[in-house]
Amino acid sequence: VEIAKKRIKFLFQEANGVFKKDKELSNKYVKTARKIAMKYKIKLPSSIKKRFCKNCHSYLVPGVNSRVRIHKHRIIYYCFSCKHYMRHPVK
Repeated sequence: VEIAKKRIKFLFQEANGVFKKDKELSNKYVKTARKIAMKYKIKLPSSIKKRFCKNCHSYLVPGVNSRVRIHKHRIIYYCFSCKHYMRHPVK
């Protein structure tokens, strides 16, 4: 389980590093990290959950392929590729 957590963290770091050069590869890293998390039943931390789209599973970079807004005690992420909204409560 610890190895899986390290692998997920590593995949998201790689997705961040590769994003400018190859967006499809970073999306593939996100999908792989999700599959690992589902296989070992690992809950992803909220910091990682906010980095990818829940609908199309693409890696999100605010201002490049997503929009981030704050409205009524919520952080709202809008994915440009699938036009999907994700709402996260602000504590």
